[in-house]
Amino acid sequence: MNNRISRRSVLRGAGVVAAGAAASAASAGTARATSAQKPAPAAKVTDFLNSLGVCTHIGQGVDDASGVATVLPYLGVYSIRDDAHASAVPNWIDLHRACGARVNLIGQSDSVADTIDMADQLAAVGALMAVEGPNEPNNQPVTYEGKTSDRTTDFLPVAGYCRDLYSSVKSNPRLRDYPVFASSEAGGSEPNNVGLQFLTIPRGAGTLMPDGTHYADFANTHTYPDRSPGWVDNLAWNVADPTLNGAWDGLYVEFGTTWYGGFAGYPVSQLATLPRVMTETGWATEGGGAITDEQQGGLILALYLANFARGWRNTFIYMLRDDPVQGYWGLVDTNYAPKPSGQYLHNLTTILADKGTGRPKPPAPLSYAIADQPQNVHDRLLQKTNGDLYLAMWNEQADGSNTVTVTLDRGRAARIYNPLVGTSPTQSFAETRSITLTMSGYDCRILKLA
Repeated sequence: MNNRISRRSVLRGAGVVAAGAAASAASAGTARATSAQKPAPAAKVTDFLNSLGVCTHIGQGVDDASGVATVLPYLGVYSIRDDAHASAVPNWIDLHRACGARVNLIGQSDSVADTIDMADQLAAVGALMAVEGPNEPNNQPVTYEGKTSDRTTDFLPVAGYCRDLYSSVKSNPRLRDYPVFASSEAGGSEPNNVGLQFLTIPRGAGTLMPDGTHYADFANTHTYPDRSPGWVDNLAWNVADPTLNGAWDGLYVEFGTTWYGGFAGYPVSQLATLPRVMTETGWATEGGGAITDEQQGGLILALYLANFARGWRNTFIYMLRDDPVQGYWGLVDTNYAPKPSGQYLHNLTTILADKGTGRPKPPAPLSYAIADQPQNVHDRLLQKTNGDLYLAMWNEQADGSNTVTVTLDRGRAARIYNPLVGTSPTQSFAETRSITLTMSGYDCRILKLA
């Protein structure tokens, strides 16, 4: 993370533009038009909870596996992203046995075979979540088949590694059903057109690697809101926009038109539905450009919710624990004690915890409307296995507050939760058709509706 070569440093303040009018409108602060009530499809609460991830450094020997095992259940997060080091495999297995955590394994940059061996050991005990290409080859060169990549001239070693990693995963009977995540920032930063801006190189792409080369199942970005022009509205919502050409290394500049070489990838129309994950995002609470602990806490919830609402399969916050060397980005401090971001996340996952068993109930019909909804107030309907409905609403406003009214299709029992305060309802209704909320700054409410 430190001293990284990013799109922001290359642009040097050149300015950014939206990929389309719709993307540009996403950052506006004006109210949306009043909408009529219509049925809203509910996503599974379990899908949202399973999308939550965090970066750890057990592989580097920085994080202690026992400390991680203690704090993950508190946070309600069971997917970690870590560097492939053979010495860490027993620790990851112990971690999985202690709390059920699974590992997104970042490929070892000089050996596909070693990475596959580690993935195979993890998969054998249920401790593997995914396999990922090499981390940020623009910052960490890849040596493969006797050649080393160079961020200004050649990414063919990166391309060869990613091709062979994908092939090796899919040809392994134990691993073939696990997803392969693309190498982070590889597409956007490639100096020569090796086609890493594609999951599979399409016919006629004109890349140095052959048409049909398979690299990954999911696009992968490292999209940091702190690269935006300061603490502004809609930081999380804009980061999650797959078509917005912003300063934060989003999907558009990694898999649409690459930020370093300007190579063509997917058209905007395909970016919106491209399978994707975000394996690093966050904002530090100490150092240059830092935000307060409380601001980080609200932003983290918004990042998780906005990414899920906008179609990202997984979101990994950088990082689990503060570290004096790598920075104070953590959800917990150096002693594994939760910061406000960790506390708020604990509250959210506790409120939404789904312990239902058996066959999930079919989606329940729910129609609701939010009159004159501001552009920085967002919502997503969720449903637990037992059929209970939860409407997540969050505010992304740098300063000030928004007051909104949710109108329901009929009188319903309702409970209002504020994960920035605790896990108990802050307000309850035996029956209501209208709920008014005031949210300030980066704020969140969860409405349980019956």
